Amino acid sequence: MVGGSGFLGQEITRQARLAGNQVVATFHSHALPIADVDWRPLDIRDRDGVATLVEQTRPTVIVNAAYRQADWATTADGAMHVAAAAAAAGARLVHVSSDAVFSGTAARYDETCNPDPTTPYGAAKAAAETAIKGLDPAAVIARTSLIVGDGGSPHEKLVHALARGATAGALFTDDIRCPVHVADLASALLELASSSHSGIHHVAGTDAVSRYELGLLIARRDGLDEAALPTGKRADAGVPGPLDVRLDCTRTQSRLSTLLRGARTFLAPRPAVGQLPGLNGSR
Repeated sequence: MVGGSGFLGQEITRQARLAGNQVVATFHSHALPIADVDWRPLDIRDRDGVATLVEQTRPTVIVNAAYRQADWATTADGAMHVAAAAAAAGARLVHVSSDAVFSGTAARYDETCNPDPTTPYGAAKAAAETAIKGLDPAAVIARTSLIVGDGGSPHEKLVHALARGATAGALFTDDIRCPVHVADLASALLELASSSHSGIHHVAGTDAVSRYELGLLIARRDGLDEAALPTGKRADAGVPGPLDVRLDCTRTQSRLSTLLRGARTFLAPRPAVGQLPGLNGSR
């Protein structure tokens, strides 16, 4: 598990261990206290270091979830190093890519759409995809969207900080994505890893929502003050990047038993204990 200390990497590591797999997970700055995981330091910008680690551990599957948005060497070159090492070792590779490879000019994007990035991060992700397809045609390249969990994602932390007034900023009403729950994404990636499929797959949620609507859903689930969430438009703020990117996951979903839920489903408010079916005389 490359990038095992990240938000997605932790969930993949957890699920892989629950399934009884032996897991070697890498970290860049610090290991995590997850039991029965072999933690290894790794800088994927170091081609020789990546090759050495793969030679030492001889994994059957490598999932790469490592990236840094502002660092081409990590996001593009690092992904290439992992792919080269996986191909040399004969390991099954699942690489996590992003909807940032698209410009947002199309109504929807399925797996046949070619990348047309508008940001350096999107360009780095697109370059990584090209390198991986050349080095390891059997690899899975899984494009995803905003990753949300049960409180630990950067998106959820931002909403809480904005609701408290602890940080400045705004949730854009014109910035549309298809958020996915981290548990659904991790399960889908592990399922693809154990399959015979290869090439591009889209793994995101079924609901296209703005960052503001996503914030409202998080606020309602967590009992935050919705009125405290500041809004704005990305177009007015001058923040670079696509406005509306909707991943069409129909083909990938047809190959999976994992259900890729939409944000309106996995962020639905949790019922109070007294409201659960069968309590307080309800049926």
